[in-house]
Amino acid sequence: MVSIATDRLTKVFPDGTVAVDGVSIEIGSGEFVALLGPTGCGKSTILRLVAGLEEPTSGRVLIDGEPVRPDAGWDRRLSMVFQDYALYPHLTVAENIGFPLTTGSETPSDAARRVAAVADQLGITGLLRRKPRHLSGGQRQRVAMARAMVGESRAFLLDEPLSNVDAGLRAELRAEVAALARRLAMTTLYVTHDQVEAMTMADRVAVLRRGVLQQIGPPDEVYRDPHTLFVAAFLGTPRANLVQAAIFTSDDGVLLDLGSQLIELPADDPRVAPLRDRHTDRVTLALRADALTPAAPEATGPVLRGVVRLVENLGHEALVHVTTGTVPTSAAQSRLEHPATGHHLSELLAEDLPAGHPVRDRLARMIPHSRPEQPPATARTEYGFYPVYDPELGDEPPTSGELVVRVPAGVLPRTGEPIVLAVDLDRLMLFDGAGNRIRLG
Repeated sequence: MVSIATDRLTKVFPDGTVAVDGVSIEIGSGEFVALLGPTGCGKSTILRLVAGLEEPTSGRVLIDGEPVRPDAGWDRRLSMVFQDYALYPHLTVAENIGFPLTTGSETPSDAARRVAAVADQLGITGLLRRKPRHLSGGQRQRVAMARAMVGESRAFLLDEPLSNVDAGLRAELRAEVAALARRLAMTTLYVTHDQVEAMTMADRVAVLRRGVLQQIGPPDEVYRDPHTLFVAAFLGTPRANLVQAAIFTSDDGVLLDLGSQLIELPADDPRVAPLRDRHTDRVTLALRADALTPAAPEATGPVLRGVVRLVENLGHEALVHVTTGTVPTSAAQSRLEHPATGHHLSELLAEDLPAGHPVRDRLARMIPHSRPEQPPATARTEYGFYPVYDPELGDEPPTSGELVVRVPAGVLPRTGEPIVLAVDLDRLMLFDGAGNRIRLG
């Protein structure tokens, strides 16, 4: 077992892409750490830098506190399991597992015994004579893990090893991989974009965005206490409700102005003190689905009112979508990158077109096309600034905000019914314009 650390690790590719930007992470001996983030955030690049498959632009990789030479990847004795398993198709399972032993000093009989022992540990003894093409995805994953275990490795580096496995088998393999790493007390660095994998398998989770480490800590801590708006938005299913708000302070306390609704914090509430100097600041209010609870129509206190738009019945519970008239925080503000959705045909044809295309010009004139009028950026309300989209963000606002709340199975609200949602103030999170957490005591 070894400890692994990265010290201000940076990787810039020849085209100028910054894949990893000054990442410093310490992984203790025997610890299981997951690198979590969206596609393209630098997770796999960090793994390859640790393995010695890539050379850092700057920064260092340390093993047991000692810096390693960039050109000595083979000497690090780290076993890597790739996303596509990288099994040799012309070799049997036994030959694939034993391949790392062919470069060592083991005799064929010793190598065969080690292969048999590892295969028995992973329950694939009956597959040793098969070729990879005759294996299922789960079986291939076990073979790849066995090959990583058979050598004298000091740590596991796993690059999304379950992404090619059927969903039904993934939960079983998650438990197997995590149990195996802990049984062997093996230092493990696990790359995934699946938050369920990260939260259920790892001792600590490191959340990355565009090559920058956002937060690292135990899964429950990262989920319950996100440091940035990105972490709050990225973690959780369903995603946290993110709405724009404005802060209005007075001698009576603090009002969080959601435009169509208000959340009031009385003067004696300890959460008020950090907000006193933020009068009229525009912020993002984050509420997870389990921070909202259906309440009686006459309920008072911190509540939000709306109309049920959709009920997703999941059997043991339901996700209720409630239209509240609030304004959602845009993807540009939450920094959640989404792929481009493209444009509707009528939008493309209705744009100004270059000369020389009479047919398209005629079609553009025939198809009606109207664009919603952008609301002003600082429309005043009774209490402060109405939280609306800034035109420079480039996003067109939805017609109304929607909150998602978890409701236990039983008597479920109906679509179109009014509903009152009690807000758990202990689970209310605020983030400033830069996406940083505003601590409320």
